[in-house]
Formats: sequence, structure tokens, C-alpha cells
Amino acid sequence: MAAKQMHYTKEGYQALVDELEYLKTTRRAEVKEALAVARSYGDLSENSEYDEARNEQAKVESRITELESLIIHAIVVDESEIDHSKVSVGSIVKVTNTDGKEIEYTIVGTNEVDFWSGKISDQSPVGAALIGAREGDTVKVASPNGEYPLVIVSVTRAKLNG
Repeated sequence: MAAKQMHYTKEGYQALVDELEYLKTTRRAEVKEALAVARSYGDLSENSEYDEARNEQAKVESRITELESLIIHAIVVDESEIDHSKVSVGSIVKVTNTDGKEIEYTIVGTNEVDFWSGKISDQSPVGAALIGAREGDTVKVASPNGEYPLVIVSVTRAKLNG
């Protein structure tokens, strides 16, 4: 199955690259050392330290493979090509709900989501409804309990490095 292309902010893409670098250099060396220490204990057939180190090695190598695939298929949002008046990946959007409560979201790629800091995916129900909308627009968000409206109060850009 072909990997799906994902959108990233520059920060999100850089986080993938940084994690990959850490795993390939620092973490691989740590696991290699743990394997060497475990081997020194003798009989590998009943050596729980060796088994644990091998499991950790498998996790590290699996994550490296995953990160390499994500990086290869990443689409980094190019700020110079974006209409800043419309919601897109990298936008900070203030909306009001039906109760008049104002909520702020930062629209990010799927792998950058951090609900507790207001970072939502461009593919989430709210994010998908907001993409392409402008300040003053009312969007309908699909939910299990039916659609509900959000009014866009403002659209600004996240402070992206680079």
C-alpha cells in the first residue's frame, strides 16, 4: 500500500527530521551498548536483559522506518504560496460556537496534532470544515449528533520558522 502524503508545517516537518536524527545517532548507539552488555551476561536463551534490548532495538528500527516514510511523503506548507485570508495548514483560527464561546485552533498536519494546545488536524471534522473558509464565514461541522455551526472570527498565520 502506498503511503499517503501528509501536510506539515515547517516546525512539524523539522520535528520529524530531528527525531529521525536522534534515533539514528544517539538511540541506536544506546541500544547497541545495551545489547553488548546483555550479551556479556552469557547464555542468551534465558537472558531477559538481552530480550529487552532486542525488543527496544526492534522498536527503534521500526520508528526509524516509519519516520523515513513520513519524511519522504511529507508536503511542507510553503508560506509564500498561501492565501493568508483563507484557512489552511498553519492557520490560527478563532471561532465562536452556538453558545457564543470563542475557541482558538491551530490547523496542522495529522501527525502534528496536540489537542491540549489547540492544534487540530486539517483532516479532523472541525479542521476539514474550516479549510478554505474565510473570516466571517459560518461552517458546518459534522458530528455523531448532527451538524453544528462555527462562525470564523479571525484567520491569522502561525509563527512559522524559516
